[in-house]
Amino acid sequence: MKGCIALEDGTVFEGESFGAPGEAIGEAVFNTSMTGYQEVLTDPSYASQIITMTYPLIGNYGVNETDIESSRVQVSGFVVKEACPYPSNFTSKKTLGEYLKENKIVGVQGIDTRALTRKIRVQGAMKAIVWAGEKTPKAGDLVDKARAWGGLVGADLAKAVTCKKAYEWNAAKGKNKSNARYNVVAFDYGIKYNILRILESFGCKVTVVPANTNAEAVLAYKPDGIFLSNGPGDPAAVTYAIETIKKLIGKKPIFGICLGHQLLGLALGGKTYKLKFGHRGANHPVRNEKTKAIEITSQNHGFCVDIGSLKSTGATMTHLNLNDNTCEGLEATEKKLFCVQYHPEASPGPHDSGYLFEQFVAMMEKG
Repeated sequence: MKGCIALEDGTVFEGESFGAPGEAIGEAVFNTSMTGYQEVLTDPSYASQIITMTYPLIGNYGVNETDIESSRVQVSGFVVKEACPYPSNFTSKKTLGEYLKENKIVGVQGIDTRALTRKIRVQGAMKAIVWAGEKTPKAGDLVDKARAWGGLVGADLAKAVTCKKAYEWNAAKGKNKSNARYNVVAFDYGIKYNILRILESFGCKVTVVPANTNAEAVLAYKPDGIFLSNGPGDPAAVTYAIETIKKLIGKKPIFGICLGHQLLGLALGGKTYKLKFGHRGANHPVRNEKTKAIEITSQNHGFCVDIGSLKSTGATMTHLNLNDNTCEGLEATEKKLFCVQYHPEASPGPHDSGYLFEQFVAMMEKG
């Protein structure tokens, strides 16, 4: 089958289908990871996005049963230069193309991903539509559909990916939590499984709650700490979460990642803004402003906290992105909170920033 991706500026890149037939609208962005495509596909932070992988050959090790970060594939569409048809890995159960077809995700290969990535870098992330089928529609019709989409600015996508009701992580697997040292309530704005795995490995009993859970309900769990997860969309649009976080600040230690970081910045009185093309990949350099150590990080976000808007709040920047000097982390020690923009839980990505979970546990230890 044929396939293509059409951008709102009128550009159309033609290729061929290797996923499901159909069409999907989203924001065209690029990811610089060389591996980890299965984790990327299942990361809820990628909701309503069409991912272009910059590495030219994707699917080499197939798809397995363990490298998943949520209950389903979350991306709108997937674009690669070349999809490997014959993966080689002892854990592989199917090809990447088969996986996309099973999950009804449009995938297109044969695209000049270098040219597409350069266009996004120069002009910024754009509204787009990815299509696959037997008979190619008129390019103008596809472009018009892309332009008509509302985009991510002002979009609350956390409500679309959050859990329906509260649950205890891994309770269904019969794990004994009676010896857990810490009781953590984690807001699910689009939480990744590996965050929950790591918290559990540090002796935490984790109760995951929906994004719209109020402060009173959270405190009723008598948590030792509160975690604010990653997630998709515009943080400023998740107003109910911002108001809840305001009521929780100072009550218990708080740790936020990605969207959780942005929401915490807004709850402190700051502002957020949309980046030109965002940060997505497993190789982004970040400097720890306390230690001056450089961490190679896994990232996936299109919005950023304006650190200048937090000058009078008592919050300070702890991490700096070395590619564009944007804020990657902040803390307010008197209010017992800290957060980072990137993904210390990795999956995919390096593990340079795993110490942040230790920092959260240390805060809970101190009460």
